[in-house]
Amino acid sequence: MNFVARLSAALGVAAFALSLALPARATEPSRLPDPYDPGPANMPAELVDVGVTEHLKAALPTDAQFQDETGKAVRLGDYFDGKRPVVLVLAYHSCKTLCSFVQNSTLSAMKSIAWTAGVEYQVVTLSISPHDTVSIASDKRAAMLGAYGRPEGQAGWHFLVGNEANIRRVAGAVGWNYVLDAQGEYAHPSAVTLLTPGGKVARYLYGIEFEPNDLKLGLLEASEGRSISTVDRIILYCYHYDPQDRKYTLVATRVMQLGGVVTMLVFGGFLATLWLRERRNAKGGGDGPGPTNTPPKENSNAKSGDLARLEATQV
Repeated sequence: MNFVARLSAALGVAAFALSLALPARATEPSRLPDPYDPGPANMPAELVDVGVTEHLKAALPTDAQFQDETGKAVRLGDYFDGKRPVVLVLAYHSCKTLCSFVQNSTLSAMKSIAWTAGVEYQVVTLSISPHDTVSIASDKRAAMLGAYGRPEGQAGWHFLVGNEANIRRVAGAVGWNYVLDAQGEYAHPSAVTLLTPGGKVARYLYGIEFEPNDLKLGLLEASEGRSISTVDRIILYCYHYDPQDRKYTLVATRVMQLGGVVTMLVFGGFLATLWLRERRNAKGGGDGPGPTNTPPKENSNAKSGDLARLEATQV
């Protein structure tokens, strides 16, 4: 098979691969109502306003003032360095039910991903109760860091307490709505907020059990491309956040597009190899004229001797 035929065959296969990479139109499946969601009509009046109103891309009040687990006065903006995303956990430390689930789920997801708090991202746990003290925050932090088991977490997980006004400013900025019920307990949503390195809302994670993959992808997205590897960029490209399912899902069309690009690169290398091989063959005379037969040169000395003998005979 000559080069033109091989080129045509390879281009045909590459065109087929590219057609697979083109996105197809997909229809969104119908979604049934959640039978476990009581809805506002069946919810106690005091809990109707509890929940999350997503404020994507909203800026947080970085000037809000708190105390950290050592009693030091800090601003919320102290934890945004412009390079790393931040996980914001709103809870209160005397909560015996939902808060423990949320914090333990956050801890479990953090332990399950390769990224480490204090290295690739920061975590801020802010108590929504103005009655939580520095001592309580310090004890809670020690317990969580002990369970986390990564020494870098000492510089990456912070527990803050503060007054009602500053707490409400932060909760309001991320749309995290909570109320104090008749029993003196806080009714609040089960969600954590992922923030950009510049202090803006990037994504929310919901539930009492967070998938490690959702945390990792959410942090990648919140990073806004800062200091993430090429592999991480490819992974993020192949996943999309589904606001209805409230989780990251693999996008088939993007995987197909990526596969098509890889296929084209492979075939491009294959075609380049064929072309270079043909050029080497042409330079080596593989397709040129064959060697010519050149008669051997006569020995001039031998010819001179024969002529002399002939002349002597004639004399």
